[in-house]
Amino acid sequence: MKLFLIGGEPSGDRLGGALMAGLSQLSPGVAFDGIGGPEMAAQGLRSRFPMSELSVMGLWEVLPRYRALKRRIRDTAQAIARTNPDAVITIDSPDFCLRVLRLARAANPRLRTIHYVAPSVWAWRPGRAARMAPLVDHVLALLPFEPPYMQAAGMSCDFVGHPVVAEPQATRAEASAFRATHAIAPDAPLILTLPGSRRGEIARLAPRFADTLRLVLRDHPGARVVVPTVADQAQTLHEALRNWPGAPLLLTPEHGPQTKRAAFAAADAALAASGTVSLELAASVTPMVIGYDFNPLTRALVARMLQIDTVTLVNLVSETRAIPEFLGANCCPGPMAQALSTLLRAPQARAAQMQAMALTMERLGEGGDPPGLRAARSVLTHLSS
Repeated sequence: MKLFLIGGEPSGDRLGGALMAGLSQLSPGVAFDGIGGPEMAAQGLRSRFPMSELSVMGLWEVLPRYRALKRRIRDTAQAIARTNPDAVITIDSPDFCLRVLRLARAANPRLRTIHYVAPSVWAWRPGRAARMAPLVDHVLALLPFEPPYMQAAGMSCDFVGHPVVAEPQATRAEASAFRATHAIAPDAPLILTLPGSRRGEIARLAPRFADTLRLVLRDHPGARVVVPTVADQAQTLHEALRNWPGAPLLLTPEHGPQTKRAAFAAADAALAASGTVSLELAASVTPMVIGYDFNPLTRALVARMLQIDTVTLVNLVSETRAIPEFLGANCCPGPMAQALSTLLRAPQARAAQMQAMALTMERLGEGGDPPGLRAARSVLTHLSS
């Protein structure tokens, strides 16, 4: 069996790597081709070009790279036509992936296609499912409430679980060792701060998060700040942290995943950009405040299309509003500082979040088969039908 996979950003690379591992386990000898990052490479993929070329988000960020992205779309569709795989599996990155599928399907109408990560039609742009249906046969959904939306549009869909439930978590001893290693007193409030993984996000959020922390540290002068980051943005954040309060400790991938997990477990609270990181925090049982903003043009477009009153996944999956979030024009230091200070001093606020986080992990598949294996089983079942 030959499969052509496309992962367009780090989260998709992780999904792709786990899926490939599951496919290799269930169908030994499967061959892979396509585009991905280090996780997919570790499972045998030789990426046709660097995945980082596709890791852009937001209209303003995409426009300067439009011609290059358009060329990559054409190149990828041509590669699919030449290799004639048994199926194409696109992973998230719908703006890129669906354009590839449109060209690939035009060249081969019988091409079998699977998309991993259902579009969030429950949040905004509900018409995306109907537009996706002519290009995609089967969908692998991360969230338990998504399959009916896909099925209503004419695609088959399985909930395969969210990868966060399979990630290892630090022990209490590892959390204590993290504090000791970095000279953080056991009783010092530790605030995990995550201003995004893309340059544009960091540029918008880092100054506001810094001002938020300044306000929090007036009431908690002994607090320390830890800032995990991805390799591509380590230098950007290093420069941004020069004027931050709380003697911030920058954690890069060079510190290792165990250190990052220990930091999550050691933290008393987190101030984070909106996104999958809220589920990582929930898995580590770290209370959080969410803040996010787009550039002005994208913000205006999203505000007009948003159909829900919260974008935080913990709130959505748990069907609560336990996690405070500050979006767009509301992403301001004063309110975020007040919410963060409340978490640090009010046990009842922390308890409500912990209940919501436990329910979220249960509903995302905690305790069952790893999501990568469930996704692989869904792919093989679909292709055998």
